[in-house]
Amino acid sequence: MSRRGALRRLAAHEGRWQRSLLWWVARRRIGVAPGERALGYAAAQAAFVYGLAFVCVVETVGLSVLLAGAPVVHGVLLVLDVYTVLMVLGFQAAAVTRPHVLGAGDLRLRDGARQELRIPLGRIASVRHDLRFSREGARAGGGVAEFAVGGQTSVTVELSEPVVLEGLLGRRTTVGTVRFHADDARAAVRALREAVAGDGSPGDAAGAGAAAVTRP
Repeated sequence: MSRRGALRRLAAHEGRWQRSLLWWVARRRIGVAPGERALGYAAAQAAFVYGLAFVCVVETVGLSVLLAGAPVVHGVLLVLDVYTVLMVLGFQAAAVTRPHVLGAGDLRLRDGARQELRIPLGRIASVRHDLRFSREGARAGGGVAEFAVGGQTSVTVELSEPVVLEGLLGRRTTVGTVRFHADDARAAVRALREAVAGDGSPGDAAGAGAAAVTRP
């Protein structure tokens, strides 16, 4: 990919997490249509993200005090520090507002604002609860894609036909096994099995009208 193309993709990613902050404040979700089921995954990383944001805020206040006599340096670092805090919170906001989505015809797995993988239900051969710790470098390699949260995955999906995962910078990887994390992994497995078998609707347990819809 050209440098210009990579910059465009990075800029689009920045825009997505920044929009996620607004939807997070509004307590709404992105890309969850009526009748679809949202499979949340953000809870596992919440404590770490909020702790990191708190540390960043403390650092910002401390540097403001130390650099009070150097207004130019203080101003530059203040902008950078505030942006860092927003970026950390945007990481969590993207995970909250962009959950995995089980629809009538496909399963959409998301990695916050970074990437999305659509799996037609007809290509799912098996689904199982499978708690694993993510391996370094295994997020998308060797035919396996991992959507890990907090360093772990809890659901494994085996495919009868491979799908193509497109990374943040456009790299394409063919995968036949997908592992992802869901806050309620066993409920996610049950819902997926029912949807694949055609035994029921994937409707959101919290109510189809609970989430407003927009497309990223």
